[in-house]
Amino acid sequence: MADARLGVSAIALVLAVVALGPGWVSAWWLLAPAAAFVGLVIAYDAIGRRRRRVERRVAFYEAGLDRLGDRWPGRGDSGERFLTPDHPFDADLDLFGTGSLFERLCTARTGAGKATLAHWLLRPADPAEIRARQEAIAELKDRLDLREDIALLGDDVERGLHPAALIAWGEQPPGFRWAGWPLVVGGLATLNLAALASWIGGLGGLPLFGSIVATLILGRLVRLDLGRTIGAIDERADELRLLSSLLERIEQEPFSAPRLRTIRATSGVDGEPPSREIARLARLATLLEFRRNQLFAPIAFLTLWTTHLALAIERWRARSGRSIERWLDAVGQFEALCALASYAFECPNDPFPEILPEEEGPIVQARSLGHPLIPSDRVVRNDLALGGPDGPRVLLVSGSNMSGKSTLMRSLGVNVVLALAGAPVRAASMRLSPLQLGATLRVQDSLQAGRSRFYAEITRLRTLVDLASSPPPLLFLLDEILHGTNSHDRRSGAEGVIKGLLDRGAIGLVTTHDLALAEIVASLGHPAENVHFEDHLENGEIRFDYVMRPGVVRKSNALALMRAVGLEV
Repeated sequence: MADARLGVSAIALVLAVVALGPGWVSAWWLLAPAAAFVGLVIAYDAIGRRRRRVERRVAFYEAGLDRLGDRWPGRGDSGERFLTPDHPFDADLDLFGTGSLFERLCTARTGAGKATLAHWLLRPADPAEIRARQEAIAELKDRLDLREDIALLGDDVERGLHPAALIAWGEQPPGFRWAGWPLVVGGLATLNLAALASWIGGLGGLPLFGSIVATLILGRLVRLDLGRTIGAIDERADELRLLSSLLERIEQEPFSAPRLRTIRATSGVDGEPPSREIARLARLATLLEFRRNQLFAPIAFLTLWTTHLALAIERWRARSGRSIERWLDAVGQFEALCALASYAFECPNDPFPEILPEEEGPIVQARSLGHPLIPSDRVVRNDLALGGPDGPRVLLVSGSNMSGKSTLMRSLGVNVVLALAGAPVRAASMRLSPLQLGATLRVQDSLQAGRSRFYAEITRLRTLVDLASSPPPLLFLLDEILHGTNSHDRRSGAEGVIKGLLDRGAIGLVTTHDLALAEIVASLGHPAENVHFEDHLENGEIRFDYVMRPGVVRKSNALALMRAVGLEV
């Protein structure tokens, strides 16, 4: 196909030389290779679309097999752009980045779907919203054909529309405010073509030269309006077509879950469905891209192609621009629900958690809790209970290095994130009330900001105390609390911070190597318990079982680890 297009281009070049030079043939003969070239482009595009669809089908199932085989880290969208500086838990719980929860979950193809999924992971939903998502995910879970269709729609999108930018574009004041622009643009395009025809007919090139100068002046006058009108959708035709296809597929699908029916019922404009409105914009964006074709560029210039399309896009925006936010929200929600439904399908033993009323909280109870990102053949599960009428408000977790303390915290935190997003959890069962999260597992120093690790930690702790002062209750996960200071200040400071959080209605886990901190359980004034992880020596090597046990750990592996790496102690 590429050779055929090259051959047609060569013929067109030869005809142009003999027609515009010696005049051996009429210049109208150039229309024949032009028509042939357009036909080849259309055929090539159709063949390319079929090939890409097959490739996407293969990629869809390969990605699923990678997830089932725990080969997915580094092969999907890491979502690192959604990391927020000083967020109370996103980096601590590995929500984004290579090997993250987002990468494991995300099957969305549009920017709106990815942004919605990230938003759900970062911001816990209220009980009614969680239950609505659970019902929708349960319905989508076994509809593999639908999720496959969604994966195969449209073309692959490399960059993607930025949802916020597209929404802002739709709500901008109109450009080209003078009502006479269409007449001026249409008249000048007609003049250009007439001048070109007169030049080809041998009547001289002065009229053509004058009309070209007028075209350049007009382009200068409208350049700002052009930029405002086409900037957000220029080179975005692929994703606009994908958005249209997704909306059309949603509009055609029968659903029973109320959330899915609400998404399907998203209204269009003047009786037209959203998919058709977006398809119109996609066609305009596709036509806009023609101006970059080297063979078409002269025609685009003479016909004022870009300005004509900008005026058409402006009319579309005036009619439908303020509906973009609703349509992107519908697509975003649907793709996020499909992503969580794929996770539920691939993890059939993971149940939906029971979301308790606010008045029963704060409470988290889980049987056989494990980390969802650890392969199933290696994950170790533990029972855990916090809050409620009979449970402790805080667990102080002691244990040696590498024994599983931080993994327990991350297991709890990530599963709470999943639960409050509406997804299944990695546990035999789980019950929890509405909560907000805060953690100190990944607090770091900053050379650029001149901030020590200790200062960064106490700053985060202040943030968590502030969070605990407003509903819903806080679930705090404090790893090696205040380990950057001396033992006396550490004990006093840790006791004060934990008591302050508990006084504000929070619950949580605190890990420590400092066994002196285990003694504060009796003085907190709230139900609290000590738990620990153990290790043992086996054939000269330290072994861990990662099982949580009641009480305080009675031995340390620090010296054994030092000897294991060759340090004489």
